[in-house]
Amino acid sequence: MRTLVLSDIHANLTALEAVIQDAARFDRVFCLGDVVGYGPDPNECISLLQTLPQLDVIMGNHDAALCGIIDINRFNYEAQRALNIQASMLSAASRDWLELLDIEKDISEIHMAHGSPREPIWEYLTSNYLALANFPAFSSQICLVGHTHVPSIFELNNAHKVRLLLPKQGDLWRSSKRFILNPGSVGQPRDGNPRASYVLFDDEEQTWQFRRVAYDIPAVQNRMRALGLPSKHVERLERGA
Repeated sequence: MRTLVLSDIHANLTALEAVIQDAARFDRVFCLGDVVGYGPDPNECISLLQTLPQLDVIMGNHDAALCGIIDINRFNYEAQRALNIQASMLSAASRDWLELLDIEKDISEIHMAHGSPREPIWEYLTSNYLALANFPAFSSQICLVGHTHVPSIFELNNAHKVRLLLPKQGDLWRSSKRFILNPGSVGQPRDGNPRASYVLFDDEEQTWQFRRVAYDIPAVQNRMRALGLPSKHVERLERGA
């Protein structure tokens, strides 16, 4: 079975469509949260996700804010502004769908959380130290996270130390050790590469392939400007930062 692993779509329909086309063949989908926030297409991204096979989605911090589950004032000014604009756009059906998402989820030997296993909504896993502190918070071999918008792997070795890997386009990962994997961001990468980031997992070969795909960034930027979304969010798409 091939699993399409996505995170941080952030209402960027053009990027999501490019990822689906590039992945070509997959049997199920794991989405690690933040379907909405920042971008111009919240309803359209939700609608497209709902058509994908064997879909499992968890809630991200932007999803939670649009549902009123967390306070929008916890976000910075630009993120608040984007969320307020999206709140006026979000359909009742989209809001209902977001409200029903799980905060975290276990599927077979895989744990899923948006931020981290110990703080599923908010914590950013940005260092070996933070990753090490999170391994006791899940019992499976594998944990999938998003939130940082950076494709990465934290592997726990036999000496109870963590090593960080930053995979590039096409890299194939396989490990018998415990690890935390982040597929990067579909809709707003922040690793210096503006191409949409995702992973394909083959559960027969036990391989995780990191993939990047280009999309029409200027078209997304034009839609964002037309909606009055923050210029910071518009400009960062072309920088991948």
